[in-house]
Amino acid sequence: MDWGTELWDQFEVLERHTQWGLDLLDKYVKFVKERAEVEQAYAKQLRSLVKKYLPKRAAKDDPEVKFSQQQSFVQLLQEVNDFAGQRELVAESLGIRVCLELAKYSQEMKQERKMHFQEGRRAQQQLENGFKQLENSKRKFERDCREAEKAAHTAERLDQDINATKADVEKAKQQAHLRNHMAEESKNEYAAQLQRFNRDQAHFYFSQMPQIFDKLQDMDERRVTRLGAGFGLLSEAELQVVPIIGKCLEGMKVAAESVDAKNDSQVLIELHKSGFARPGDLEFEDFSQVINRVPSDSSLGTPDGRSELRAASSRSRAKRWPFGKKNKTVVTEDFSHLPPEQQRKRLQQQLEERNRELQKEEDQREALKKMKDVYEKTPQMGDPASLEPRIAETLGNIERLKLEVQKYEAWLVEAENRVLSNRGDSLGHHTRPPDPPTTAPPDSSSSSNNSGSQDNKESSEEPSSGEGQDPPIYTEFDEDFEEPASPIGHCVAIYHFEGSSEGTVSMSEGEDLSLMEEDKGDGWTRVRRKQGGEGYVPTSYLRVTLN
Repeated sequence: MDWGTELWDQFEVLERHTQWGLDLLDKYVKFVKERAEVEQAYAKQLRSLVKKYLPKRAAKDDPEVKFSQQQSFVQLLQEVNDFAGQRELVAESLGIRVCLELAKYSQEMKQERKMHFQEGRRAQQQLENGFKQLENSKRKFERDCREAEKAAHTAERLDQDINATKADVEKAKQQAHLRNHMAEESKNEYAAQLQRFNRDQAHFYFSQMPQIFDKLQDMDERRVTRLGAGFGLLSEAELQVVPIIGKCLEGMKVAAESVDAKNDSQVLIELHKSGFARPGDLEFEDFSQVINRVPSDSSLGTPDGRSELRAASSRSRAKRWPFGKKNKTVVTEDFSHLPPEQQRKRLQQQLEERNRELQKEEDQREALKKMKDVYEKTPQMGDPASLEPRIAETLGNIERLKLEVQKYEAWLVEAENRVLSNRGDSLGHHTRPPDPPTTAPPDSSSSSNNSGSQDNKESSEEPSSGEGQDPPIYTEFDEDFEEPASPIGHCVAIYHFEGSSEGTVSMSEGEDLSLMEEDKGDGWTRVRRKQGGEGYVPTSYLRVTLN
């Protein structure tokens, strides 16, 4: 079925339909254009969002980039940025393949449609002109026939009139004959015009206009096909980026799964581990010692003793306190303002960077030497003297970098020694016992501590110059021990203690003891050994458990 046969009399309908089709094509182009603008704006907003949340500092200067959660977040932002790029591709594809091409095609269709309808209107105009000529010849034939009939009646009337002259009769007959001749010519002309019009009309309705309508049908069908393909381009543009978008989404999933809490905890340790040893126990500062001492205790009661107490107090206050307010540090080239562990890491980084730069300069020097040799062998390739400034500059850089490497190596050795020294202090803190109380232990009776006194006597007979042996703190007691009926708990010796003073008892590290009396605030605890012997030991040397 075709328009030329079925719609031969629907010229105006076809004109409206084809115009509607082109309007729909233009409407779809406008829709796709606005859709592309939406995609472009969406991609722009996504990129702005990513730029807003991306780290501002370079990766090498940002310690946070070492955390898996930060790395995952950055990777997530990069995938979103890639996703925005795919949206831009969609917008670009829609703008080029749909908007530009369909808009151009629409203009071509409009020109073709205009041409076809102009041809149809010319054919219509020609047919109308032929019809007008036919009508004119028809009216002329009709008029001439009336005039011929009228002239014939006039001639017949004069011929019968007896009063009419012969001349009048002859004249009327000639006029009637002339009118008949004119009517005959009009008849012939009308017949010819009618035949011509019928032929033109048949050509118009059976050949010319069907051909024009068929061309319009072909044009409209091509437009519909192209419009359908344009509809498909909308989804095709999306399907082209689906694999990449899938990879972006997969990358987001991988980024989410790569978050490692344990790793981040370890990274935090590596970043901020100071290398300092934990602070030791604070010493008890007994300011009443000077009051309680007798004049005979020259070693404890002299003014020098007060000075020693004040000096010890000053040293105690000078110890590092990790929770105090930190002063503003001055950044130094050797990073000595940092904790030992961080100083060592920063120096290692600087040393590695200097070694890389040094290797690069040495490679450049070798290359320049080879180039100089080539220029010397083949002067036409270049002047060897032109390379001398660059070689000299490279040698200067090498010397400078070597000095810097030596400098950083020396600093690194010092930093490593500092770390090892702090580690030794930390270990020593757990193996060296704290100083015992400076006050004497409480009074004790000889009856309740025979074995303990025997141990003390044996200990007092040992040479006083031995290391680890505490000097007698107090030598006079007024009262004896009051032995309780049963232990009130038990304790474990954390450190070895040599009971060299009267009233004290020796113990070994890790030894289980019976707790006989708690510390009364003087720093001494009364214990009993399993193998016999009872006395006082420093409370800080024990791990106590009450019953």
